[in-house]
Amino acid sequence: MLEVYETNIYEDNNCEVNFPAKIKTSQNNYLKTILSISEKYLKEEFSGAELEEFYDKIKYIELLENIEHIIKEFSDQYIKFIKEIYQRSYTCTDKRLADFIKQKDKSIKIVWGDSYNVLKSMDSESISLMVTSPPYYNARDYSIWANLDEYLKDMRLIVEESYRVLDNHRVFVFNVGDIFDNDNLKTKSVWGKRRLPLGAYFIKIFEEVGFTFVDDFIWDKGEVQSERHKNGSKPYPFYQYPMNCYEHLLIFHKHRIDKTRYPCPVCGTLKVNGNTQSDIGIQSWECKNEKCFIRSKCNRGKRFSLKTITTQSGHIQNNVIDSSLIKKWRRDIIKFTPVIKINSKGENILGHTAPFPEDIPEMAINFFSYPNEIVLDPFAGSFTTAIVARDLGRIGLGIELNKARFRDAILKNINTKLGELYSEITEFDF
Repeated sequence: MLEVYETNIYEDNNCEVNFPAKIKTSQNNYLKTILSISEKYLKEEFSGAELEEFYDKIKYIELLENIEHIIKEFSDQYIKFIKEIYQRSYTCTDKRLADFIKQKDKSIKIVWGDSYNVLKSMDSESISLMVTSPPYYNARDYSIWANLDEYLKDMRLIVEESYRVLDNHRVFVFNVGDIFDNDNLKTKSVWGKRRLPLGAYFIKIFEEVGFTFVDDFIWDKGEVQSERHKNGSKPYPFYQYPMNCYEHLLIFHKHRIDKTRYPCPVCGTLKVNGNTQSDIGIQSWECKNEKCFIRSKCNRGKRFSLKTITTQSGHIQNNVIDSSLIKKWRRDIIKFTPVIKINSKGENILGHTAPFPEDIPEMAINFFSYPNEIVLDPFAGSFTTAIVARDLGRIGLGIELNKARFRDAILKNINTKLGELYSEITEFDF
C-alpha cells in the first residue's frame, strides 16, 4: 500500500499555483497530497481489496515530479479503474474476444460473426465511437425479414447491446435511408409497397433504449437511380411523387447516469460534492477542496462532470480539426456523391452491394473520437469505417456476418485503400 501523509505544496516556494499554466516541480510528491485529501472517499468507493489494487496501479505516479502530470495520471487511472470495476459486473464477456479487441496494434480488426451475438460478448463501455449503416429492411438478398416488425425487433436488440458496449458520454453515428417497400404486415401484394420511414423508426428505438437524439444531417445524394418519380403518363394531382435522393446521418449520445465520485480536473482530489445534473444522464460535481489551484471570486470550486473531463481533456494541438472539414459539415444538409460500385461493364468493382462513402466516417471519427481509440462498425460491410479509422490514427474494428461471401472483397478493399499487406489485418472467428 502507498504511504499516505499530509503535505502542503501551497507553502512550497518552488511551487507555482497559477494552474493551468505550467506548474513547477514540488519538493514533495503531490500524489501524497491527493491521497491524503481523497483517502476518505476512496474507502467509500472501493472495497479493501479494490483499494489495494488501485494503490498498486498508481504506484508509478510516485516517480513523477511535474504536478500537472501527477494530476492527469491519477485522474486517468482512477477513471480507468472505475470502468474496470463496472465492466466486471457484466458476466457474459468472451475473454478471447475482449483480448483480441484490446490489442493495441496497427491492424484493422475483423470479427466474423452475427453482430448481436458478438456485441453481447463484448466488454461493457469498451468502444469509444460507433459508426455504421445497418442492413436495410429486405433491400438485399442477404438481409431478408418476414416483415418490418421482425426487422425492427432484431435492430432493437443490436441497439440495446450497442448502448451497453459504447463508452459513457460517447457518440453513435448512424446512417440510414428511408426505403420504398412492402412492410408485409397487412398484405404481401405489390399494393402493399409504400415509403417506410426507417429514420423515424430508428430514432424511436434509440431513444427508448437510452440514447439521446442530438442531430440529423441530411445527406443529399444528388441525382440518383430511381423510377418512382416518372409519372409523365399521368400528369394529374395525386400521381406525383418525389425522387428519394437523401439519407439520414443520425447523431446519438449515450449518457448513462453515473453517480460515482470523480476527481477534480484542477487539483485531482476527490473532495467534491454532487451538483445538479447538467443534462439528462450527466452528473456534475463541484470541487470542495479549499486549497484547489482555482477558486472563483465567490470562493466556488471547479464545476465539472465525467463528460467535461472526456471532452475538455482533448483540447490539445494534435486534436484540432481541420477548418475545411468543419466548414464542409457546418450545415445539417450536406451533399456528396454516393459510392460508385458498378463500372461501365456492369461489374461490382468493390465486391459488396452496400458500401457507403468515406465522407461519413471521416466526419464522425474527426468530430467524435481521439487518436488510438477504438472505432466500431457493427455492420462493417466493405470496412470503410475501419479503413478511415486506421488512416486517421484510430483502431478500426468491424463485425461482418458473411465471411464466405465477402472476405476476399473486404481484404482486397482494405489492401487497395491502405496499400498494405494482409498481415496488417487481424481476424477473429466468433
